[in-house]
Amino acid sequence: MLFKITLFMVPLLALLYVAMASPTFAQAQLASVLEQQQTIDVTQYLVSEKFDGVRAIWTGSALITRQGNPIHAPDWFTATLPKRWLDGELWIGHQQFEAVSAIARTQVPDDAKWRQVHYLVFDMPDLVQPFAERYSAYRALIADMHQQSALKHIDSSHIQAVEQLRFHQRDELDAYLAARIDAGAEGLMLHHASAFHQVGRSQAILKLKPHFDAEAEVIGHLPGRGKYTDMLGALRVRNTEGHEFSIGTGFSDAQRADPPPIGSVVTYKYHGYTNSGLPRFTSFLRIRND
Repeated sequence: MLFKITLFMVPLLALLYVAMASPTFAQAQLASVLEQQQTIDVTQYLVSEKFDGVRAIWTGSALITRQGNPIHAPDWFTATLPKRWLDGELWIGHQQFEAVSAIARTQVPDDAKWRQVHYLVFDMPDLVQPFAERYSAYRALIADMHQQSALKHIDSSHIQAVEQLRFHQRDELDAYLAARIDAGAEGLMLHHASAFHQVGRSQAILKLKPHFDAEAEVIGHLPGRGKYTDMLGALRVRNTEGHEFSIGTGFSDAQRADPPPIGSVVTYKYHGYTNSGLPRFTSFLRIRND
């Protein structure tokens, strides 16, 4: 069937084109995991700290989550942001994810609490250029925003451009990772300098996070669901600090069919702690047999 394009359809087609070309929450770029043993050419990447905050996308007129839900920030928080798409992180400080997450989820913004929050910009998704060029562009854009704000005597210091670094060797990258972890950071983000903004998860952006391991006693078995029906869903464990929690990932099918017995000691990996002292993102490593 053939369709004839009439004059009244032109504006509609233009709107459709803009909608398809503009970044949306469904088009957020997601990072793949860089394993510690994985080999890459570090000279090809721009590296920044991985901030433990809330992902926030500025559409040029509204602040939204990666899922497209509105973030109800005070008007002053976004007043100086440009009419361009920006990608970044709402951040308070190291080990403060739960606090900033609670602030970002609030329907009625608490002005005093929002005064603690920074918007750390790390990309300009609507600029069709390699990341190295996007980095230069968002740095210049934020610098100009600060300059214009200062002329108007408006404080825009809560909006910052994330610095990107280059390394020549993997040892340098690993040393920087260790230094940032010691400072309380969650890990590092590696953007391929020549990569264009890509929809979804890809190797164009990598996250490098260390993991810690510890031991805990198995105190219960939680049943599985779906394909794990009649198998282990998760272990209920107690660590040496007396905290009880569940470990639901890291098991092979054989281990789910024949899980570590109650009373045994297992080793698990984790990535830092919650504010309540529980290990985050736990995953089973092995049963300790010694």
